[in-house]
Amino acid sequence: MGDQIQLVERVFDVLEYLSQSPVPKGPTQVAQALDMSKSTVYRLLNSLQMRGYVEKSESGGTYRIGIKLVEVASNHINNLELQTEARPYLIEMQTELGLIVHLGILDGHEVVYVEKLDLSPNIRGYTQIGLRVPAQCSSLGKCILAQLSGDQLDYLMSSCKFEQYTPNTITDLADLKTHLRLVRQQGWAMDNEEYILGHRCVGAPIYDYRGEIIAAVSASGPTTLFTNDLIPQVTKRIQTAAEAISRRLCYQLA
Repeated sequence: MGDQIQLVERVFDVLEYLSQSPVPKGPTQVAQALDMSKSTVYRLLNSLQMRGYVEKSESGGTYRIGIKLVEVASNHINNLELQTEARPYLIEMQTELGLIVHLGILDGHEVVYVEKLDLSPNIRGYTQIGLRVPAQCSSLGKCILAQLSGDQLDYLMSSCKFEQYTPNTITDLADLKTHLRLVRQQGWAMDNEEYILGHRCVGAPIYDYRGEIIAAVSASGPTTLFTNDLIPQVTKRIQTAAEAISRRLCYQLA
């Protein structure tokens, strides 16, 4: 265990050293600066390069921080900004609709809830922040999947087992693609008792300043409360909130 912890510490030492250097560094420089053996530094740099956390120069002699580390940090910052900018709108929606409000992001073929507001004692909660649900039977997931290319969708869903949770669950990739075309056209998605019987959910996509979809927002509740008559009202309110959050993230609406 001690050797493993020391190895992890050395990995971070290398990353921190390279991130603080204004110019790429060679293995010998890294080894001398960190008091490591060159063989250890070579192994660490090779592993980090394979994962994209460091990049090797074209000449092959020096290394610098790779794009993967930048992506990881950017995703974390974006999620913090997303939650900060979205929360006021989530509060408004929850107060106005009296339904459970979620903010979710896509991770593989699953949706992860990063925010949840459930202030009504009349609704029995069945989700929590950090919970993962299958994207194909989630309004949040469908919103995000609908914006992906065919190749991206095939790749993400290749590891999905398409389990049937209720009689309404989509259990086939071809059927999902057909359904996502409708989602893309209408600009919102619904989970109509597809994951849990007696619960429905409507979601809309959120875009960032680059015009890329990064999340989705939804309102959900039991069908006894979230009746068919309420679907048009909830859909309009969710779309309005999603557009407002996207604008806060500097997305330029067409």
